[in-house]
Amino acid sequence: MAFMTNFVRFFTLAVLVLGAGLAVAQNELRNTFFKDADMALAAADEVNAKLLAPRSYSDGAEDYEAAETGLERGRNIEYVRRKAADAEENFNKAATAAELAQTVLAQVMKSRQDAANAKAPELSREVWDRAQREFGNAIRYLERGDLKNAKKKDIESTSLYRDAELIAIKAQYLTETRQLLADADRARVGRYAPLTLGFAQRLLADAERELSENRYDTDLPRSLARQANYQAKHAIYLSEVVRDVRDKDITVEELILQWEDPLTQIAGVADIAPSMSEGHDQIEQDLIAYIENMQNENQRLEQESEANILRLADMEEEIRALDERLGGATEERAALVQRLEAQALVKAQFEQVEKMFDRNEARVFREGDNVILRLVGLTFASGKSEIKQQDFDLLAKVEKAIDVFPRSELIIEGHTDSYGGDTSNQLLSQERAESVQQYMINAMRIPSYRLIATGFGETNPVANNETESGRARNRRIDIVIKPNLDPV
Repeated sequence: MAFMTNFVRFFTLAVLVLGAGLAVAQNELRNTFFKDADMALAAADEVNAKLLAPRSYSDGAEDYEAAETGLERGRNIEYVRRKAADAEENFNKAATAAELAQTVLAQVMKSRQDAANAKAPELSREVWDRAQREFGNAIRYLERGDLKNAKKKDIESTSLYRDAELIAIKAQYLTETRQLLADADRARVGRYAPLTLGFAQRLLADAERELSENRYDTDLPRSLARQANYQAKHAIYLSEVVRDVRDKDITVEELILQWEDPLTQIAGVADIAPSMSEGHDQIEQDLIAYIENMQNENQRLEQESEANILRLADMEEEIRALDERLGGATEERAALVQRLEAQALVKAQFEQVEKMFDRNEARVFREGDNVILRLVGLTFASGKSEIKQQDFDLLAKVEKAIDVFPRSELIIEGHTDSYGGDTSNQLLSQERAESVQQYMINAMRIPSYRLIATGFGETNPVANNETESGRARNRRIDIVIKPNLDPV
């Protein structure tokens, strides 16, 4: 019995040793036969040959699998070597074909990626699938060496991918609007609020047109779609109000009184006596003036607070440093006093300049010691940078304001709203800033070394780009006056 046990143990150990030896030998054979095939496979994957050269890549994969299977099953070594060599050859062929495809089919591949980025496989499935089929045909023709038919399918698939991309982009931005307008049609809103509903429909058409003409600048169409959404919802609301009036659920007088009530409450909060004996025009103007005055006062207080904080911090730091030093203290304290006097002068100069402009010409405010002239009255034709003659009077006031700050440095900043491409907006804002700079040199005789013109494009908005009034405020020229605080 002991003899049998020892024999089994010896036999098992021998099998394990033999198996380990075979495994080592098999690994050595694999390294020998598959090294070049593995390198060729990696090179093919690097150029996406599985997609761009599917036939050669598939042949290589079949040969590679056959070689691996043959090695595992102990087939003839020559067979394994030959299959591995065939796999290497096919993978190399696939890599070469894929590199050619990347050049010949560069346009369709870009269009394919753009469509994928726009979620066309989900939002434009039918057109995407057609594009995929034509793309596959282009690859097959190219792999066969049929360049003529490959280019033909390249053009067809490129067009389909672009169609799929546009459909997907429109679906992302316009689906909600389309649904709202469809709901409005079912509710027969057009009978009761035709003007508002028609406005919503025109906005949707404008958004579709903008996307068709420039699908990559989505700021304007997105804004148009939001406006269309609002107008569609507004039309639905108005239709319900009109129905109530027509059905005599509410009289016209009751309706007007309901709409006047919120204005009355708002006027009360603003401490304005509500007077609507002749309509709402007067109370509307009073409320607008009240809000604008509050905004200006708030801005002034914020600027004054920031300036005071900075001044106090500077004074405390310098006084602390002076107290720590004895030598030269008198002279340095005198310099501090001079600078504080200079800052007080800037404050007085600012108040002088602030009174030069009415609110339709410029907003004047401070950022630290700098004075900002926001020229709200200076406008340009759409897409243009030429200064109009009607703005010469305003610029004459600007010249007087600059004269209040002798030896100051002047920075002319150009800004646009978010409509249009980023690059074109940047260029336009720079051209407008330079146009004002040149006017200052030629007409105001300001030395060029005092002037810097900078365009910021749409990057520094001061208002909401989703409203017309906000976009108008963002289209602006700011002149930053940097006073010279050094004593003469």
